[in-house]
Amino acid sequence: MRLLALETSTERLSLAIVNGGELFAREMDAGQRHSELAIAELNGLLRDAGCMLADLDAIAFGRGPGSFVGVRIACGLAMGLALGAGKPLLPVGTLMALAEQADADRVLVAVDARVGEFYVAAYARGEADASGWHALVEPLLARADQLPILAGTDWVAIGSAFDSPALKPILAERYGRQLSRVQHGCLPSARQVAGIAARRITRVGIAAAVASEPATPLYLRNHVADTIKERRVAKAAKHLQKQHDAQQSIVPDVAA
Repeated sequence: MRLLALETSTERLSLAIVNGGELFAREMDAGQRHSELAIAELNGLLRDAGCMLADLDAIAFGRGPGSFVGVRIACGLAMGLALGAGKPLLPVGTLMALAEQADADRVLVAVDARVGEFYVAAYARGEADASGWHALVEPLLARADQLPILAGTDWVAIGSAFDSPALKPILAERYGRQLSRVQHGCLPSARQVAGIAARRITRVGIAAAVASEPATPLYLRNHVADTIKERRVAKAAKHLQKQHDAQQSIVPDVAA
């Protein structure tokens, strides 16, 4: 099996190739330069793995949730490569890839979704799904008061929310007694995206693995950014508020 995997849902640019029994990977902190660096790193990785794009059996990508721009880059790049080379495309959930990294049978994943919110999911290893994971809590976006109920104990926790000074106390209060340990400092990686995709292919074949879910990004947050019209309305409202405040400041004090 020859499989390419991409993961760019965070500041990390992560690429991996499975070539037979070997795995080749390249990872770097790209900041906002994923699209600028990805092709050069991919070409280098193909050389490392001793293959060409045409030799691949499939292309997998981390479909989110995560950074809006990062998830779009992974999806767009994977789709472009797959269409250009005529290869099947396999989307893999970013939270599931983090669960794979935890090396445990029951994993609670919580990622910092910004503005005080969490991307959350809970997985248990099992044979019900070709990925090797059973979602006990499907990926969702939640505020602190919306965090899902978790059954049982001996959960292993992973994800950037457990490293956030603002968010980890909330998680500790909500789930602390149910956790056996927290695995810190982990970001999604193409290594785990490749591992999950390869497992699906091995168990059900490429056709079934591709058809299992749509090859589209998973954002979870419906309102990701304001439209041009929304920004204009907000700017106009702000201007009117300033005018109102200025007028109020020069109105004489009648009571005086």
